[in-house]
Amino acid sequence: MKKKLLIITPVKHISNVFQDLNKYFNVKYLPDPYEDDVLNIIGQFDCIFTNPNKSKIFLGPKILASASNLKVICTASTGVNHIDIEYIKGKNIKLISLTEEREIINSISSTAEHAFALTLSSLRNIPNSFSDVKNGNWDYEKFIGRQVDKLTFGIIGYGRLGKLYSAYCLAFGAKVIVYDPYKNIENKFIKQVSDIESLLQDSDVLSFHVHVTDETIKMVNKTWFDKIKRDVLIVNTSRGDIISEHDLVKFLKNNNKAKIATDVLEDEVRNRSKSPLLKFASKNSDRIIITPHIGGMTKEAQEIAYGHSVSLLINYMKEN
Repeated sequence: MKKKLLIITPVKHISNVFQDLNKYFNVKYLPDPYEDDVLNIIGQFDCIFTNPNKSKIFLGPKILASASNLKVICTASTGVNHIDIEYIKGKNIKLISLTEEREIINSISSTAEHAFALTLSSLRNIPNSFSDVKNGNWDYEKFIGRQVDKLTFGIIGYGRLGKLYSAYCLAFGAKVIVYDPYKNIENKFIKQVSDIESLLQDSDVLSFHVHVTDETIKMVNKTWFDKIKRDVLIVNTSRGDIISEHDLVKFLKNNNKAKIATDVLEDEVRNRSKSPLLKFASKNSDRIIITPHIGGMTKEAQEIAYGHSVSLLINYMKEN
């Protein structure tokens, strides 16, 4: 008899994903549910297939208390901030993610590419200048930008994505400084620093490529903002929770040349509508770019990530 699987993320647009899951499981497909949609039926299912992108569902006590039959949560992502890890451990629910699937995730460059796209879009004022043209104007003066090879890029985190982003910056002739206390960087074109303060003071662009941990949650706060350049561009494709949006908005209000280009928001799964940055952006969009967590959302990346996650889930269920 087939196990019951609840899918709470869009998958039908990705080649073979829904078809493969439907062959092995008795599937209920809710591509963009609200909490009540899941609460009403969660007790029926053995497995959940999810992803943090385009999700209103946080898999914690509120949702999972009634999940009496749930054995596995499979997320097609490296990040797991949409899941209460300690709670599911206590309920003996298996977590399948891509966090340690190094060979697979090393083949996905989409998020680093998006970080660099956000960088160029902000430095060259592309969204704002296009909006101005659509309004019937043709005036470059308001949109004078910055030239990459004259700028210093401070990169926090030199894992897979930080390394790729650094390479893109170097290819454009930028000066690159990296802070990562867990890596020893052997690249003569990159300056690695052990002191985050010097990086903050020297960087025209700050780009974040770190995981959410107890150490990194709200690590970017008033202490950091007091040290960085007044006209800095901040780029974030990691997780919104690493930045204190309250302190960020205060910094942006006090420094009218500072910018942020981000693909993520603080607590975006549960409380996105309360985001201080999102509220500030509604009236100050000329210095802010926010995209809806689309860093990894390319056709190629989804086929690789979701396809491999499906294989991991099916293989686990066959063996257990």
